Amino acid sequence: MGLSDARLAEIAAEVVRVPGVIGVVLGGSRARGTHTPESDTDLGLYYRAPLDVDRLGAVARAFAGPSAQVTTPGGWGPWVDGGGWLEVDGGALDFIYRDLDRVRGVCADLERGTYAFHQQGGHPLGFADHAYAGELALGRILTDPTGELGTLRDSLRTYPPALSEALIAGLWEADFLVALARKGIPRLDTAFVAGCLFRLVGVCAHALHGAAGRWLINEKGAVAATAALPGAPERFAERVDQAFAALEGEPLRLRLAIDIAADLVLDTTDACTMMVR
Repeated sequence: MGLSDARLAEIAAEVVRVPGVIGVVLGGSRARGTHTPESDTDLGLYYRAPLDVDRLGAVARAFAGPSAQVTTPGGWGPWVDGGGWLEVDGGALDFIYRDLDRVRGVCADLERGTYAFHQQGGHPLGFADHAYAGELALGRILTDPTGELGTLRDSLRTYPPALSEALIAGLWEADFLVALARKGIPRLDTAFVAGCLFRLVGVCAHALHGAAGRWLINEKGAVAATAALPGAPERFAERVDQAFAALEGEPLRLRLAIDIAADLVLDTTDACTMMVR
């Protein structure tokens, strides 16, 4: 069950009064209109240190009850940062911290074509730092007293061309992963091959989104989102499933899985070339 716009506005108005909070953004599937009735409501709390966690905790308890808790910045890891998992009016509401100065720094890097996947619990591919920009670009600003969030989002209305080029150039790693995966065949190392193919698919997904000028901000649903891109390789999602379905501890099956993935890399490279013309 989702919260009404009026309820979200009420919560955002209280949150932004907390010292350190710069603005509040509705994110996730509810901001994009792709949510289901079971989807959480994600609120991005853009802050500048020091963040008054005690005051924010009091706000959380006012809306979610006496057991509600929020973390300190960094409590969920270096890139997810922190926040709180709350229940408000019978629905799941997540506070998710975003250090505004760090977000601004990432956005500046993207304009230069610099990005990275960072080790982070809960993100098997790695946390894509350009997701920070995508979250703001795709989110709905609920409150922004200083106008900083709106100004930064305006700068993201055009997908950074340098990021597009860099993500496509990153397909070198997908080729490399095909070669690495083949080394697992003599050892019947299914887990190693699976790991290589998972990362390979992620690299392809981000390259194709970059070529299309579309933000990809989550590993969950990335294959389906990629398959839906105009110009994506034919049967992208089906071929990914076929590759993983072939992963068994037997040489011919492992070779089949890798061959399917290798063909997908080739078609991804061709598709990216066509998409950016």
